[in-house]
Amino acid sequence: MIDRTPRPLIRPSPRAPRVSRRGLLKAGLGLAGAGGLIGGGTAAYAVSEAANDLAITRYHPVPPGWPARQRLTITVIADLHAAGPNMGLARVAQVVDAANALGSDLTVLLGDFFATHRFITEVVPHEAWAGQMARLKAPLGVYSILGNHDWWHDIDGVRRALAMVRIPVMENDAILLGEPGGRFWLAGLGDQLAYWLGPNNFRGVDDLPGTLAKVRSADPVILLVHEPDIFVEVPDRVALTLAGHTHGGQIRPPLVPPFWAPSQYGARFAYGHIVEANRHLIVSGGLGCSRVPMRFGMPPEIVQIQLGA
Repeated sequence: MIDRTPRPLIRPSPRAPRVSRRGLLKAGLGLAGAGGLIGGGTAAYAVSEAANDLAITRYHPVPPGWPARQRLTITVIADLHAAGPNMGLARVAQVVDAANALGSDLTVLLGDFFATHRFITEVVPHEAWAGQMARLKAPLGVYSILGNHDWWHDIDGVRRALAMVRIPVMENDAILLGEPGGRFWLAGLGDQLAYWLGPNNFRGVDDLPGTLAKVRSADPVILLVHEPDIFVEVPDRVALTLAGHTHGGQIRPPLVPPFWAPSQYGARFAYGHIVEANRHLIVSGGLGCSRVPMRFGMPPEIVQIQLGA
């Protein structure tokens, strides 16, 4: 198991282009051709990396909206995409065991729970991956949001599976957690690509103003989103935004930026700890795979975040 503690990527706040968030989020080259681009031997390694590696990536951000003395640890599980060959049921169980071993105060699930690519060798039914998620333990609870693949392929099945194991799904909602003197709001946004309307055309179910309107005290806010593109609209009232969706690029040859980043902003929000105008975003590289069961230079990861002293 790999332990990585990266440094934040601190950027100025560029003026965001006024393009629709519903537009193209499938930028760059498609992963279907990635095996040919990286070569046969390297492709074999990429298959092995997806199936066998598991990184624990730790962050200790210091956002201005979070009290320095208020300590909180969060485990982030993103983009499980349960299915063989790389995320069969035994592998899902390994992920849960590793997440529980971190002993965080809070665990959050950032959507895309099952795989939909055409290379599936082991189907993991909803009740099976959800049964493993039911084993997650955290003093402040386990909370989830939904991803675009959940919406596009079986939203009702995913909802039922999470409801059966009593993991709350947060959609444009916020809940106050913690004890007096250490309280914070956990907010979850509806998916930004929920409905496919045609090529490069989506309608989301996200309502950022409505979600933040449910924050009814001055306590700090942590926002869960699936796609990171919404970050350009997140106000500094939010101490920290957590996202998945991009898989960190999934296939990242050395010394070049990710050539596949499902975002209208390219690699800007592809991965890691990003700071713009003192607003903090952490994008998980996730666990599973999209399009092809390969990872290269971006091993599957569980993220642990520590806030405060």
